[in-house]
Amino acid sequence: MPRTILVTGGAGFIGSEVCRYLIRETDARVINVDKLTYAANVRSLDPIANNPRYRLVEADIADRESMAALIAEEQVDAVMNLAAESHVDRSITGAAPFIETNIVGTFSLLEAARAYWNELEGERKQAFRFLHISTDEVYGSLGADGYFTEETPYQPSSPYSASKASSDHLVLAWHHTYGFPALISNCSNNYGPYHFPEKLIPLIILNALEGKKLPIYGKGENVRDWLYVEDHVRALWTILNGGRLGEKYNVGGNNEWKNIDVVKRICAILDDVRGEESPAGGHASLIEFVTDRPGHDARYAIDATKLKDELGWEPQETFETGLEKTVRWYLDNEDWWRPLREGRYDGSRLGLLDRKAG
Repeated sequence: MPRTILVTGGAGFIGSEVCRYLIRETDARVINVDKLTYAANVRSLDPIANNPRYRLVEADIADRESMAALIAEEQVDAVMNLAAESHVDRSITGAAPFIETNIVGTFSLLEAARAYWNELEGERKQAFRFLHISTDEVYGSLGADGYFTEETPYQPSSPYSASKASSDHLVLAWHHTYGFPALISNCSNNYGPYHFPEKLIPLIILNALEGKKLPIYGKGENVRDWLYVEDHVRALWTILNGGRLGEKYNVGGNNEWKNIDVVKRICAILDDVRGEESPAGGHASLIEFVTDRPGHDARYAIDATKLKDELGWEPQETFETGLEKTVRWYLDNEDWWRPLREGRYDGSRLGLLDRKAG
């Protein structure tokens, strides 16, 4: 009998890829719960919207009663919790939604799922899983050397990463205290199609297409490990099905790049693809260095050895192949991103502090 998977935050970037993947690659029923905040986009789910195995429910994971009712109604076999406020810059100027969704929401969802799990019996109880999807930002910042492992102490630097660290601790506490069958994944920076344009890669692509400046924080020396979103979702499905309960699994793309080099690579791809439509001097002529983000972590790098050795997962995309696919997707899908740029986020700077406030 096909399993029923509850995916929270399934109208977001990674969540929508999870929903599309599950419908495309498995026989699971998918119940997508999303609050439909600014970063959600139901158009990302158009490819599966009419599939009989898919259902979208507009709801808040912090509403424990509605979550409990939905989980019971749908007889859920697993929860994949991707619902989160996720943009660091927005957390700097307004932390409250991050606390409410990432901490209180995770607590409420855990309690709803635990109450349901407690009533299950036999094989269904043994098979139930709760996978909490988190970030490498909980670990803080690395120097020039070394990697984040599952044993790296948490040292979050922003309101966003602090809220995610808190939610991770809750999930592990629910496993150790109640025996609740939970796991955690911590991923590096995702990129790919359907990415909301406030994040670096889609922001740079769309600004370049519109002839706007390409803002780079500080000197662009900050390093990130980039993970193609479809590779990440394959990892999540692998962890859900084979991961050891109470464990954390790091998911990385083995693709460390400085921000400045990411932007220059995007510019080179656009120069090649757009040809004579490119600005004089190429798209790189639009690069502009701006004041750095407060508390900007210097480097993230994931050691995903545990995931490879235990469960056999490895990324399939290099950064070069994944980035070219991503750029071409945005070129081919203006009908998806244009309404976002005109209605929700025009590309202006976020995360500026008012030092005089308070």
